[in-house]
Amino acid sequence: MAEPIEVLLVEDNPADVRLTQEALLEVKLSNTLYVVTTGEEALDYLFRRDAHADRNRPDLILLDLNLPRLSGHEVLAAIKGDENLKRIPVVILTSSDAERDVVRSYDRHANSYIQKPVDMDGFIKIVSSLEDFWFSIVKLPPG
Repeated sequence: MAEPIEVLLVEDNPADVRLTQEALLEVKLSNTLYVVTTGEEALDYLFRRDAHADRNRPDLILLDLNLPRLSGHEVLAAIKGDENLKRIPVVILTSSDAERDVVRSYDRHANSYIQKPVDMDGFIKIVSSLEDFWFSIVKLPPG
């Protein structure tokens, strides 16, 4: 893609944020990565409220489920329940491998569910796959 890909990472763990940033650099994905650390901040970003009033709509959301106060499941439900946001692909990127989390995420219309890898090589593989799939293969609706 000629234009940078706008990615919103919703992640409260600084180590996972760093791994994701490094993986994006490693695969040389042309992107703009925005990071928010709570579910509330994610919704403020997406609904362009307060400090996020001037933000662009992301092309892809990477969403952790285990967030303080407002869970990733609640954020996902808000995104997919909103007429203006529901078409943004949401990839659940979480440490949980619990079947109930997988089912609940797809019930709320997550576009995919990925368990976080524990090492840099795993993150690189996932980010490269995300780039190939979401930005080379799939045709997305206009923002």
